[in-house]
Amino acid sequence: MKAVYCYDGPLYRDEEGFYYGRNFNDQMFERYFKVVDSLEIIIRVREMKQEDAIRSLSRIKNPNISVTECPNLSSVKGLLTKTLEVYKLLKERISKADVVFVRVPSNISNIAIDVCKKLDKKYLIEVVGCQWDAYWNYSLKGKLFALPATLMMKQRIKKAPYVLYVTNKFLQKRYPTNGKTINCSNVELAEMTNVVLDNRINRIKEYDTTTKYIIGTAAGIDVLFKGQEYIIRAIGALKEKGITCFEYWLVGGGTASRLMKIAEECHVTEQVKIMGQIPQSKIYDWLDEIDIYAQPSRQEGLPRAVIEAMSRGVPCIGAKTAGIPELLEEDYVFSNSKTEVEEICNILMRMINDKTKLQDSSKRNYEEAKKYQRNTLIEKRTAFFKEFVDENI
Repeated sequence: MKAVYCYDGPLYRDEEGFYYGRNFNDQMFERYFKVVDSLEIIIRVREMKQEDAIRSLSRIKNPNISVTECPNLSSVKGLLTKTLEVYKLLKERISKADVVFVRVPSNISNIAIDVCKKLDKKYLIEVVGCQWDAYWNYSLKGKLFALPATLMMKQRIKKAPYVLYVTNKFLQKRYPTNGKTINCSNVELAEMTNVVLDNRINRIKEYDTTTKYIIGTAAGIDVLFKGQEYIIRAIGALKEKGITCFEYWLVGGGTASRLMKIAEECHVTEQVKIMGQIPQSKIYDWLDEIDIYAQPSRQEGLPRAVIEAMSRGVPCIGAKTAGIPELLEEDYVFSNSKTEVEEICNILMRMINDKTKLQDSSKRNYEEAKKYQRNTLIEKRTAFFKEFVDENI
């Protein structure tokens, strides 16, 4: 059985024609091979030097995966000039598929859904984020597209035959459907061991008045809605009060000039460390080096990085955005509004002034993360995929 998978992506291609991804890798795509024999990925692609790709990304090696490069629709120019070309491409490729998986929000996926309806092809939608939040928190231009884009996504999900949501409640409430549904995170953790938690608890017990607390965020450094600037501003506000015990380590791709300018304005450049992209295989090592994980995003689905941090017993804080409050305790969630910097400051001070509470948070996060272990989710997701595929045989 042949499946097509559609999403904006991107993937990356090196000089030799090999494809790479961060979260889009052989392990991630393995879930589809539980029910299909081959998978064609239709996605936009960026060029990258092989040496950079090897250092920070995972190469797609599965021989049953093929990549069809799609024109970029993630810009106004692309939407105006390339939509018809993308429609023709998707119609030609989807017509040869048995089943179709689409991930949203995604402009490519929106067109793929329309093509599936026209060709009477059954499709399954994976809802991994909020279209409104993505546009509204992106830029002034994005605000102009937020409402129509959200309405289009709502309409397509409402009429979809199968819908997988990565959240437990948030996306279901904002984008309801009349079709068959399941909630299942797209994050899959390896089997967890209590040694990790023991090491974290011992680390917390050693905190004292001389400790430098390292806050970490893993997200695109130049993506506005990831919100790293609010952590930087909070560190700056604390410094004005004479509190300089925090450092901020940022992992992720992109240009750091905007964030470093904010750090300069807040007089905390020496407390902000831009680490760039690191391979997924090294992310747990990095998490073990930090003391607090922060997810200040204003647009998310159910963030992988938070769950990964929780699985290492890291105390976490996050914005009241999408699925983040589903993962964290209320005391560690701050608003994504004008008061968030003040709230972040208050949360950070409560955390470092109560080691017992930090230990409780570490244990709670570790136990909560167990729900996202690979074997648990595979069984649940595969059953839903199998129901979808069997209906289309």
